[in-house]
This record gives sequence, structure tokens and C-alpha cells, in this order.
Amino acid sequence: MSTLAEQPGGMAADPVVMTYREAVTAAMDDALAADPAVLLLGEDVANEGGVFKTNAGLAEKYGERVINTPICENGFTGVALGMAVMGMRPIVEFMFADFLPSAGDALVNQLPKYRFMSGGQLAVPVTIRVISGGGGRFGTQHSATGESWFMAQPGMRVAAAGTPAAAYELLRAAILADDPVIVHEHKLLYIRKGPVRRGAVAAIGKASVERSGADVTIVATLLMVERALQAAETLAAEGIDAEVIDLRWVHPLDLETVATSVARTGRLVVAEEQWHDAGWGATLISRLAMAGVAMTAPPRSVSLPDETLIAYPPPLEDATLPTTERIAAAARASIRT
Repeated sequence: MSTLAEQPGGMAADPVVMTYREAVTAAMDDALAADPAVLLLGEDVANEGGVFKTNAGLAEKYGERVINTPICENGFTGVALGMAVMGMRPIVEFMFADFLPSAGDALVNQLPKYRFMSGGQLAVPVTIRVISGGGGRFGTQHSATGESWFMAQPGMRVAAAGTPAAAYELLRAAILADDPVIVHEHKLLYIRKGPVRRGAVAAIGKASVERSGADVTIVATLLMVERALQAAETLAAEGIDAEVIDLRWVHPLDLETVATSVARTGRLVVAEEQWHDAGWGATLISRLAMAGVAMTAPPRSVSLPDETLIAYPPPLEDATLPTTERIAAAARASIRT
């Protein structure tokens, strides 16, 4: 769940309905307004609201604090590191998650290690905003989520927003953090609407229970949160009561919230838009096993098919991505085991 940032009057604003895209923009707007050390940089971020229109109005409002960069991910991420150690709080936009490896040196050898190498003398408050996910017909080089690629890097926090509220709260938390944070946004969620409390800030490392249930626990991230909730409604009509958890943080994982749920339901389904191997789902299952959390049925994974890339043709892409039906089927199979 989230904690609340102090606002005039001591509370976050009342919830208002906005799109996921508007929530991202609002989070940056509020951060830029609150702290002159915050700035935004990336490819085309200042051009007509950015490629995905998540930055609408920011360049006009904040001028030179919204900076277009060359197409050089490792370069401008390195620049952000220099800004951060000099007291700024840069937000870096990656147009597609697939390009994260282009900044591999900065993301693996520099950002997460710099505080350690400075003996704790220098903070690295860099927020990496990443547009993730398939379903948009962008082809295999522009459709990865990349959510688990950097979860094994000590010093790097990794978040994944599955709802408009999460998009706002996670981004605010990332910008306020003194460690580097990668925040994944899903391109298919930008038009989704939901309640958002401006001023609310997510607690780092805490998942959110989006639907309570007693029969099976479904843990999901990004677009799979929406599909898990849809699956839960289908299952409810069949008499199966599913609990749905938006993991929110891939690193650190909220083992406590998931373990409490699984200990009660006895069953677990992980839903992720990536391969199961080396992903957060495999890690979560491993940690639950090591913690001795008992299950009445083996855990199940709904993920991308092994060794399969996301294709451009719509029928192939749709067949590759985990669906509501696959999540519901995994939950049913768990109940029947």
C-alpha cells in the first residue's frame, strides 16, 4: 500500500479519475513544481508532449528543465549520473524498454554502484522512466517489458506500474528516493482510467492488494494486473474467489504481502509479460519455498512462451502475450489440483 506525502493541510488530495498517461504527467509536474533540482531529459521529451504524450505541457511550463537529448542512451544516462552527484534529481525517459541494454554500462556499472564506491558520501537520485510492453504492434525490438533485467543489481530499485494510481505513486517515490530507480510504464495502459490521489507516494518495496480473495493468489505486474483482475471476475462467476496482488516493486520484492496471501489461499499464480526463467516470478516462487510457505497445489506461471519473441503480425503477437483466459485457466487448474 502507499504512504502519503505531506500536502498543504497535511493530507494527499482527494482521489480524482485520470488516465494512466495523465497520472505519469501529474507525478512529474508535481515533482518539478516542488523541487527546482528535478528535471526531465530524454529523446524528444520536449517535443509536443513527448512520443507517448506523457510529458504534455511540461516543456512549456518548466522550460530548460525539460531537455531533448541525442539518441545515445548510455551517454545521457551517464549525464544524469553527473547531474545527480552534483545535487540534481534527473528523470530520464527511455522511449522503449528494449533500449535499456544500450545504457548497460551506466545501468550496471555506474548508477547502482556509485554510492557504494563513494563510501556512502554521494547519493544517486536518478529516476529512469521506461515505456514497456507488447500489444502495440511495435515489433520484436520495441515490445519488451524488461522488468526483470536489472532486478539483480544491488543498489538499483525497479518498479512496475499496473494502474493509474501506481503510475503516479511509484514515480513520485522514485523521484524522492536517493537511490536510482527504474520505473516501468506499459504503453497499452496509457489510456486506462482510475482514481489517483495527487500527493500520495508509494512505499518502496510494498505491493498492493487490488482484490481480496480466499481461494487462490494471483500476483501480477504492468498489463497483467488488469488481465488478472479481469480473470478474477470470470472466476468469481464460477465460484472461485481470487486475490489479486499488484507486485509494484520487482526489486525489492514484497515477500511478506505475497506470503501472507499464499499462506491463506494455499495457491499461487504469477502472471508476467516476460519469460519465466530469470524473472521476478521465478524468484518469488523460490523465496516463498525457502521461507517455508506451504501450498496446497504447485505454483503456476503464466508468462511468454519459452524461447518465443514478440512478433509484429497482430495474430502472432496476441497469441504470444499472456491473456485473461490463460490466467483464469491457471487458477482453475490450481484449484483442481
